[in-house]
Amino acid sequence: FSTVYKHFDGPLYIIPAKTGYNPEAFKLIDREPTLPHNPLYYAAHLPLYPFFIYLGSFAGGFLKSMVGVTLLSTIALSWFFYYLLKKFNSTKHPLLLTTLFLFLPRFLVVRSVGSPEPLFILLILSSLFFFEKKNYLLAGLLGGLATMTKTPGILLFPAYILTIIETSLTLFWQAEGLSRIKTDSGQARVTVFFNLKWLYLFLIPLSLLAVFGLYYMQYDDFFAYFHTGGTVPMPYPFSVFNSSAQWVGTAWLEDTLFYFALYLSTAVVLWKSKYRSFFYFSFLFSTSLLFIQHRDISRYSLPLWPLACIAFEHIFTSKKALLVGVILFAGIYMYTWNFLGSNVMPISEWLPFL
Repeated sequence: FSTVYKHFDGPLYIIPAKTGYNPEAFKLIDREPTLPHNPLYYAAHLPLYPFFIYLGSFAGGFLKSMVGVTLLSTIALSWFFYYLLKKFNSTKHPLLLTTLFLFLPRFLVVRSVGSPEPLFILLILSSLFFFEKKNYLLAGLLGGLATMTKTPGILLFPAYILTIIETSLTLFWQAEGLSRIKTDSGQARVTVFFNLKWLYLFLIPLSLLAVFGLYYMQYDDFFAYFHTGGTVPMPYPFSVFNSSAQWVGTAWLEDTLFYFALYLSTAVVLWKSKYRSFFYFSFLFSTSLLFIQHRDISRYSLPLWPLACIAFEHIFTSKKALLVGVILFAGIYMYTWNFLGSNVMPISEWLPFL
């Protein structure tokens, strides 16, 4: 089980869970030579997942809590995805689609080790759900928590703003949602009502500012996140196709094009969806993927996977796709087993993680 504990980037989240981003506390546990020795580096690992690791550590220690939070988040995510499919009538086969959702090879890996992705995807999906249900308080709150888990959660905010603008313009041109009051002169005065509950959506950017505020208190650097040396660069479109880049290191990248194609196609299909935030979020997120200069596009794109399942449910739940899935099942597990044993930290001293 030590291989699971060693898997990137799980152990790196234990450090802020133990130290609270306090540089002085970090000095007390800085005994592992493979750890980044600059306390500022850990500002790249946002605080919500470490916070839950800290809470769970009282029950079984930091390492067990790290994996436990991931597993509990995955269980909650599975249930909520199934619930969303049923509630929005997105497919005739919600259980089958939920099962497929869980077995995307890269997602099978990250949901089996210490990682913030299941929690992040759960918060994004639930925020989108409540936005479409016009519960803007929960949409903003959950979106804010997503942003405190991983910074791409901030993309929910412009997605919601664009959805509101489109909806408002549509209502305006259709003369719906407007109060037309006849004046004494017989002319019509048009009053457009602003929904004050939309202001709850500002919890999303405010949550990111709260994270930066925490960094200011601990590091005396409000923009510490951008000074870590561990953030992924996004210099220009398709910048991943640069084998000499720090986080790429290989020219064998043809699989990346398939991920780009899948998620850009997701946005195109969702363009006609009545759930407009699904389209705008998938469009913004898939566009941002094109700029990421990192080999692991398959992991960075995971928040779009549930929306891809919804967009292509008629394909994924077909008998032909099911047959292919059965054939690939053993291969998926072999890939996972191989990857779990390869992408690990060479930890020699466990004390900082206990």
